[in-house]
Amino acid sequence: MIIKKFIAKTEKEAIENAKKELGEGVVVMNVKTVKSKGFLAFLKPSMVEVTVALEEESEKYTAAVSAINNVIASSQNKVPEAANAVPAPVTAPVTAPATAASEPAVKKESSAIEEKLDSLQSLLEQQLQKPEENKEEKKEPKEAEKEETETDKFMRLLHDIMLNNEVDEKCAQEIISEIEQINKPNIPFDYALANTYQKMILKFGKPSGIEPAANGIKMVFFIGPTGVGKTTTIAKIASKFRVDEKKKVALLTADTYRIAAAEQLRTYANILEVPFRVIYTVEEIRKAIEDFREYDYILIDTAGHSHQNTTQKDNMSNFIHSVDDRVEKEVHLVLSATTKYRDLISIADSYKEMADYKLIFTKLDETTTLGNLLNLRLYTGAPLSYVTHGQNVPDDIEDFNPQKTVKRLLGGKN
Repeated sequence: MIIKKFIAKTEKEAIENAKKELGEGVVVMNVKTVKSKGFLAFLKPSMVEVTVALEEESEKYTAAVSAINNVIASSQNKVPEAANAVPAPVTAPVTAPATAASEPAVKKESSAIEEKLDSLQSLLEQQLQKPEENKEEKKEPKEAEKEETETDKFMRLLHDIMLNNEVDEKCAQEIISEIEQINKPNIPFDYALANTYQKMILKFGKPSGIEPAANGIKMVFFIGPTGVGKTTTIAKIASKFRVDEKKKVALLTADTYRIAAAEQLRTYANILEVPFRVIYTVEEIRKAIEDFREYDYILIDTAGHSHQNTTQKDNMSNFIHSVDDRVEKEVHLVLSATTKYRDLISIADSYKEMADYKLIFTKLDETTTLGNLLNLRLYTGAPLSYVTHGQNVPDDIEDFNPQKTVKRLLGGKN
């Protein structure tokens, strides 16, 4: 496995550089902003550092393992004899000039794993050792002969950790099976961990936020049950577009059932100095499209309701499908990360009948488990766009980050 960093002005540019050098099969493992160094650094713009991984061919397996083992310290008491040997260096082509050539293109082949999984390996290894200590006393002679391999222990612990994070049993088994297929017998712990990390990031897929329309305005509908924070989420996204990106934004609400919701969005519109309207009919939404045709985005709040209320669901569907096909539109289903998985399935199925959607999860600050993010991603196939973690506008929202989420799912730090 090749792990390498690329630095550029934007995340997109860094990823493109990675693909040019390593190929289309690279997987993004970490993205972070880095400040310029040196004299007058404060005058220079920040850069984006992207860490990518590429799984090598089977014949390069040994070299990749050696490279990873040299960075991630093993907590085992026994050090393999091969650890004293000098590891074969992993070839690292020179990064393009645009990627801050002043720094080495690669500090160490596996520094990304050290950074992203800083506490994760030691945590897993400690938990692996605990069961073994308890088993020593209870083992019978026959059982002692059947020792688990390090890989077996890791897979068992990985399964338990996912279930503790409320990953659905079916999803957990699917991931375990896929990892077992690529892991070789007696594979080192750290390499198995890297494989798992990469595989779970691939399961989440690429985040899919709101992008500008190719031509004209972009209509964005926000749907979902009551109490998940749709209105506040819209205000956060509107603030991002209006303040950070200097885009022209209009806010509409079709939530005529709750006066407080309309007034809340009106207040946010006044603060952001953007137009606001309450819409009651399909004709009114079409007129709004005409009136705001020079704008970049129209964000539409909808009434939260029970997914079993067919009348309200049909009304919402009419609003969504009333938009002319020549106008780009997308739908985001807003859900709370605290909702039970069984209920999330019912909600997702209900809203799927009216439109294809992307997923926004709110209230990540109110739960200690993130398994439902993975569960619903795999169940619906819908991409994740944003997550929120508080009530503050506009701060408590961010683009969905699969690397950070996988790390939390595996028990690591944020």
